[in-house]
Amino acid sequence: MIPRVHKRGSRTIGLLAYLYGPGTHEEHTDPHLVAAWDGFVPDPGRDPQATLKQLQQLLDQPVDALAASRRPAKHVWHLSVRAAPEDPVLTDEQWAQIARRMVAATGIAPADDDAGCRWAAVRHADDHIHIIATLVREDGRKPRLHNDAKRSQAEARLVEAEYGLKQLNTGDGTAAQRPTSAERHKAQRQGRARTAREELRETVRQAVTGARSEAEFLGRLAAAGLLIRTRAAPSGDLLGYKVALPDDRNKDGEPVFYPGARLAPDLSLPRIRERWSADHSAQTPPTGAPRAASSPSAARRQTASAAWAAITIIEQGRGAVAAAYIASAGEVLDALAKTSAAHTRRDLRAAAAAYERASRSHIRAERGHDRALRQAARDLVHGGPALGRGEDGATTAMAIDMLFFLVTAAVHWHAKNGHAQQAAAALQAAEHLRSAYRAAAAQPLTALYQRGRRLNRPLLQRQTAMLRGTLPELAEKILAEPGWYALATTIADAEAAGHDPATLLSNAVERRELDTADSVSDVLVWRLRHLADLPADTSGASEHGTVEKLSAMRPGASHPTSPGRHRGEEAGNTR
Repeated sequence: MIPRVHKRGSRTIGLLAYLYGPGTHEEHTDPHLVAAWDGFVPDPGRDPQATLKQLQQLLDQPVDALAASRRPAKHVWHLSVRAAPEDPVLTDEQWAQIARRMVAATGIAPADDDAGCRWAAVRHADDHIHIIATLVREDGRKPRLHNDAKRSQAEARLVEAEYGLKQLNTGDGTAAQRPTSAERHKAQRQGRARTAREELRETVRQAVTGARSEAEFLGRLAAAGLLIRTRAAPSGDLLGYKVALPDDRNKDGEPVFYPGARLAPDLSLPRIRERWSADHSAQTPPTGAPRAASSPSAARRQTASAAWAAITIIEQGRGAVAAAYIASAGEVLDALAKTSAAHTRRDLRAAAAAYERASRSHIRAERGHDRALRQAARDLVHGGPALGRGEDGATTAMAIDMLFFLVTAAVHWHAKNGHAQQAAAALQAAEHLRSAYRAAAAQPLTALYQRGRRLNRPLLQRQTAMLRGTLPELAEKILAEPGWYALATTIADAEAAGHDPATLLSNAVERRELDTADSVSDVLVWRLRHLADLPADTSGASEHGTVEKLSAMRPGASHPTSPGRHRGEEAGNTR
């Protein structure tokens, strides 16, 4: 149940005309009173003799009784209360009870207070009511409405529990503005799956991903087919922007434009500029090309490295710094979804959409620390679409695996800071990532598994002993998983490349949560291949070279360190 306190007004008759009228797009049906401060109040919706003027005069009587100099300039209070789409349709009597609880909780008409404000609750749809009140009490005093929005939210949580409705998390004012009922009805009439506001929000969010300048950002908006209006100062400096869908028109046939701030708080031009200014302060070229090796697979490897490093920062809970990493993780998810292969695209898009709510909180992001994640997002965009197989597919699985644990760290961080809505959104995003991972990892893990089944018995025995000695608390669980053979192949590849598998395993497990993993061995496959800078896809590889190299090594001999090891450890060494 979502209560929303609207801006105060000065014309009672104007709001009543809207509540009892047909709505912006004929979406209001059967407007009528369900409750009021007085049981004998005329209802213009059901009583043919009653008029809006009569109801307005009754509501305004305490206001009009004051001297003109004492009347509040904005005396009309407005609260809408909407049920969740999953909730059953409530009766008029139930909505009346909810209305009385809301006016009592907010201070409009406290319980057992006969001198409260006058109010009326109007229902013109199955799923919500509107409460109108005038802000002068019967005794001529002003009501105490401090924190009326928060108090209405708290009461809504109680109503949900008592009525068996879907229980929502209390917001903190940082969520994107929800589509209005008029926008939803308009989308339904036009056959759209989403409202124009929602489509624009996603498109603008993707255009911001990894962008470094106003020119690049606006160019991406234009390339996406949006109509753009900008507002400039006399100096020519950009002050703001608006966007519209070409086919979303008002009754006069004009495009309906939305400023960035009305799409989401962090899509206003000043907030977007914070990301650019942080990039510029690091002396990165504002409009330069991405780094040289930004092929799809290279971009995904860079994403895995950036995500791996970010997990520790978030786990350490460094306030504004952690908030920056959490915000930039949303850009990475948007970029990965935009460039994903068909079999992972739907889940990755769903993950990015769900995570959008988790990217903002009252802890303001301190930009600049998150440059590696923003660069990873940029590399993904410029690297282009991945084919979904071979090294592209395997590195996609690697990146998703790392991002899953990054998003899980965000869940814990938000929960620790009391951000209920954000924690729930991040958890939902993690579930979509889990599904996307299964699709991306199936082929490369199968190839690794098949190679592992062909490894010789002495080598497997030696690896088993090493695993038990290195990870005694996890070893038996790993050995019982089907993914053990894929991990055995990876351990063999790492050892053949000159790495110490025991050290790699310790580094992979240390300070990295594994409880939420479906398969610990699968997670360790990607962490080891990342740390050791091994090819992610080995579907065309043969194990013979690996076995020959390992057979030539004496047990316990020291292994040379390859350049790849230095690169992998440097990317992950943030402890």
